[in-house]
Amino acid sequence: MPLITVSYATSRQSPSLKADVANAVSELTAKILHKDPRVTAIIVKSVDAGDWFAGGKSLAEQKLASYWIDIHVTEGTNTKDEKAAYLTAMFERMAEILGPLHPETYLHVDEVKGDAYGFGGLTQERRYIAGKLEVALDAA
Repeated sequence: MPLITVSYATSRQSPSLKADVANAVSELTAKILHKDPRVTAIIVKSVDAGDWFAGGKSLAEQKLASYWIDIHVTEGTNTKDEKAAYLTAMFERMAEILGPLHPETYLHVDEVKGDAYGFGGLTQERRYIAGKLEVALDAA
């Protein structure tokens, strides 16, 4: 049930670019971090390459693309190896979609405590306890 925010800048244009980005992020998040795409929310924002600066020059000047991905997951649900594989795979996939990437391209996996994070009005901790007790959420 992660919430993922993706900001990107590229000179590539396509009517389906935002959907392509969202689909790639959803697919890799499910495959590598084992997050259910049915409860994954993704916000995709495009930034003009002339407005994104890295190394003192705009990406438009450098003819490069970049992205910032911020994903919130429940603390302790992913290993260091999974997070490292996620960063690598995302960089490769986004380069395919957006074009050559500036080295200053970022992905942040933000691990949030289960009692301080949730969706649908319930914390992840409560969902975890209900699952362990094998009871309905309202009984946990």
